[in-house]
Amino acid sequence: MRDEYAARPGLYVGGRWLDGEGRDTHEVLNPATGEVLAHVPSATTGDLDSALEATQRGFLEWRAMPAATRAGILRKAAALIRERQEHIARIATLEQGKPLAEARIEANFAASLIEFHAGEAERIYGRVLPRPAGMRSLVLQQPVGPVAAFCAWNFPITNVVRKISPALAAGCSIILKPSEEAPGSAAEVVRCFQDAGVPGDALQCVFGVPDQVSRHLLASPITRKLSFTGSTVVGKHLLKLASDTVMRSTMELGGHAPVLVFEDCDLERTLDQLTAHKFRNAGQVCISPTRFHVQTSIYDRFAKGLAERAARIRVDDGLGAATQMGPLANVRRQEAMAALVEDAQRLGAKTLAGGQSGDRQGFFFAPTILSDVPLEARAMTEEPFGPLALLRPFETTEEAIEEANRLAAGLAAYCFTENGRRQNILADAIEAGMIAINSVQLGWPDSPFAGMKESGQGSEDGPEGVAAHLVSKSVHAA
Repeated sequence: MRDEYAARPGLYVGGRWLDGEGRDTHEVLNPATGEVLAHVPSATTGDLDSALEATQRGFLEWRAMPAATRAGILRKAAALIRERQEHIARIATLEQGKPLAEARIEANFAASLIEFHAGEAERIYGRVLPRPAGMRSLVLQQPVGPVAAFCAWNFPITNVVRKISPALAAGCSIILKPSEEAPGSAAEVVRCFQDAGVPGDALQCVFGVPDQVSRHLLASPITRKLSFTGSTVVGKHLLKLASDTVMRSTMELGGHAPVLVFEDCDLERTLDQLTAHKFRNAGQVCISPTRFHVQTSIYDRFAKGLAERAARIRVDDGLGAATQMGPLANVRRQEAMAALVEDAQRLGAKTLAGGQSGDRQGFFFAPTILSDVPLEARAMTEEPFGPLALLRPFETTEEAIEEANRLAAGLAAYCFTENGRRQNILADAIEAGMIAINSVQLGWPDSPFAGMKESGQGSEDGPEGVAAHLVSKSVHAA
């Protein structure tokens, strides 16, 4: 299996790839088997200092390049990701667990993001303000400076691109710290940017103990922006570190997406969409539909239909051609799922499907449907981040909105109703940065990916993703 992995995860500092010689290493596991795939090196303090020095040089070089040149390099990187799609997708499946078909889609989406950002690199405009004759006032948009970016393991291709691509499009240099649990995907994406012509000093990639790396990079006066994708708890910690230097930040944090299903929805179509979306990447998705609030008149039919569909999902190694859901990414998620299900069952929730990990090797957990889940259950407040759907009935639209907005999370929400007036009310009243109505598609290259409340600040994707790496400067000349 190690030969199948075909990845070379390492540190990329100052245009050179560094291996584990003389450095501590972290095991990379295959979540379908628990087998060790590789060892990724951890950056030393000297490595981090070298990365900071390089990114300062790289910023001056990269920002001075014409926008059209930067855009051309980004487009070439996107083409290389498409060309190497199968290779990158296979690595992602082996180290993260998701079905190979999902990893291929992820690689294609990542390439689309880069292509969009390449276009935005050529659309960074300022403006001229009206002034009396003989005076000129300009507003300029300039890159904020070197970026320190940290990303999670659940989308090891897309998360990496969401950090690198908009930063480079804006003219910033970047130090990327991907997850040590899925380093091969990140390394292969970095190679695509390297081979496309990004200068070695403009893009760095480091691994290591997360707290040590983040403290070192964020304490440096060289770093001008923090970009993070991960849990709310860690995000708050990083924001405190960044506050010492009043650093710009983009934070894509946790969610706990409500799903409001009304009696006038197209029930069968709704069930089909939600089943596929709920168990995509084994539910390890920040925008995964999780809290299912279903109008009383169709509650039993919805619960039965969702449970039947969940029970038919084929769970297996992500490399299997017939696999519809792979393992969880690590043993921590497996243990967390078991604890959340046990807690809900103890408080009276009914298990309609799944509820156990089974006896097989690897970090598997069955697609699980719990109905009549009390609000007191931990899973109704803590983001499950796994293949768990929680069902509760509601009577009125007002009741559904109140429950949707109950938590501090505000990343994504889903609504299913054919009533146009109700759609407008829900779109206005629900506290979420992204809302899908009679659909589950929320991620588009040209649309901002962002939350509100404790689900984060700033935007990724869309023009907003590039704008988050720019600062405004006004110039007044007489």
